[in-house]
Amino acid sequence: MLQSILAAGALSLAIASTAPGAESTTIYKVPYSQDTASLEGRLVLPAPAKPRMPLVVLFPDWMGVSARSQDDAQRIASWGYAVFLADPYGVRAQPENPAEAGARAGALKQDPATLRARARAALEAAKRQTGVDTARVVAIGYCFGGMVALELARSGAPLRGAVSLHGNLRTAAPGDARNIRGPVLVLHGADDPFVPQEEVGMFRDEMKMAAVDWQLVEYGGAVHAFTNPGAGNDPSKGAAYNAKASERAYAALKSFLAETLQPAAKTGKRMR
Repeated sequence: MLQSILAAGALSLAIASTAPGAESTTIYKVPYSQDTASLEGRLVLPAPAKPRMPLVVLFPDWMGVSARSQDDAQRIASWGYAVFLADPYGVRAQPENPAEAGARAGALKQDPATLRARARAALEAAKRQTGVDTARVVAIGYCFGGMVALELARSGAPLRGAVSLHGNLRTAAPGDARNIRGPVLVLHGADDPFVPQEEVGMFRDEMKMAAVDWQLVEYGGAVHAFTNPGAGNDPSKGAAYNAKASERAYAALKSFLAETLQPAAKTGKRMR
């Protein structure tokens, strides 16, 4: 069985979860590294797993590898994908509260080279896992992780596509959008005070200048973190769950993944 031949070091986890589809997934710990940083991601597989599964590399919000981010990974894995939940901070650096998360995410935002290197390390670790189709990979991210997914795409990584869910859109290198290899989908709360319309406009201009295949979907009445039930229900705080926007965003994400991760069409031509 696929689960018995995973990359060395993977350790199965039994995690209680209420995420949609969680009962049909299996989670494994996967140690990896970037420079001197010891990292530990999660490989989440549908059960039963199949060979050559398309791969989704998921960058979590600023809280890192958390129960919330594992729920997100399980939901997507239940659609039939191998999902690699990336560790942005390190085994001994997982934040325990928003203050620590803000400091660690902020430090990476101020160091784009390390942020991109950390994202690349996650991509390479994900592609080393047995049973995944390394030619069919999409990067997605939530909030801070949405920015990481977009930065990975801007770096020229070999991705079929990239998705940001209520993520930061600003970049220090907008010209790098010319390196993006696949389509980009941004799912954005129209009333998000942390990603204001000025930033959204800069993102639009960046995508247009680079002639990227891009989509921007804005959800009226939604603020930051609108897919996260743990964000509360008070939009006046700037971050809040919005059930309707969340449902629509996941439908858009599911459609995007089905489109971008389908097998390449057979042309009948021989490769040179």
